[in-house]
Amino acid sequence: MVAELQGRRVLVTGAGRGLGRAHALAMAAEGAAVVVNDTGAELDGTGLSREPADAVAAVISATGGLAFTSHHDVATHDGAAEAVAYAEEVLGGLDAVVNSAGVLRDRTFAKMSLDDFDAVVRVHLGAAAYTTHAAWPALARSGSGRVVVTSSASGLYGQFGQANYAAAKMGLVGLVNVLKQEGARHGVLVNAIAPVAATRMTIPLLPAEVTAGIAPELVSPVVVHLVSASCVDTGLVLEVGGGVVAAVRVVESEPVPLGDSAGAAVAALRDAPPGAPFPSSAAAVERVLAAGSRAAVR
Repeated sequence: MVAELQGRRVLVTGAGRGLGRAHALAMAAEGAAVVVNDTGAELDGTGLSREPADAVAAVISATGGLAFTSHHDVATHDGAAEAVAYAEEVLGGLDAVVNSAGVLRDRTFAKMSLDDFDAVVRVHLGAAAYTTHAAWPALARSGSGRVVVTSSASGLYGQFGQANYAAAKMGLVGLVNVLKQEGARHGVLVNAIAPVAATRMTIPLLPAEVTAGIAPELVSPVVVHLVSASCVDTGLVLEVGGGVVAAVRVVESEPVPLGDSAGAAVAALRDAPPGAPFPSSAAAVERVLAAGSRAAVR
């Protein structure tokens, strides 16, 4: 039986610990050559250590896989470009990027410094954008380029004290929505996961009795599939963990006329059944444009 990722070349950011580590190990076990990228920073993004990335690469090598380490800071323009250039050099090209780097600096919005806001957005949203942007030409050349970004239920639904984190995580959904369209002509598929897993970010918040059932390794099979050449889906947002996976979609209700009272119109939408998702912003606003055209000729 041929491994699902045999011959695939993958860069994984934030791969020294937690979900990124699990993804790197799972992909290597399926035959991928992996660049393990991690600065080794603490949870808040401070400090540096080569040990986490080196340790993961050592595990892969010890089990017969091919792995290289990158300690570049992908939350900077130059660091992301250097990480991608290094990956292309040592792997001979690049077929997939898995963006898993992240930090936390939780605080209520009123008490959060803008430096803490910027730092978290830069690592979660910025690093994913910078790394994917640098890798885009190589992914297009691959013919089966794949990108996975890591969103979160905190962004999709909100979490008290995580305005910076949630803003970044929902921003990644917007990035996926655009890149799925721009990548189509080159065969580049772009998807997001919203994982539920026991990591150093979440363990302090979780009941001890559930952590064994949501190990990071239970998320990685989905990532393995999404970076494979056999994957045909793009633009997905998948909540995954604990051995289950669900699709998350943005949907719109049927529109209601504003009439003489915007307040009444908005109130009428509170209990409106959700409609269907739209494939693009143009499709979503088409109904509004049509309504505007009808109003203009009255």
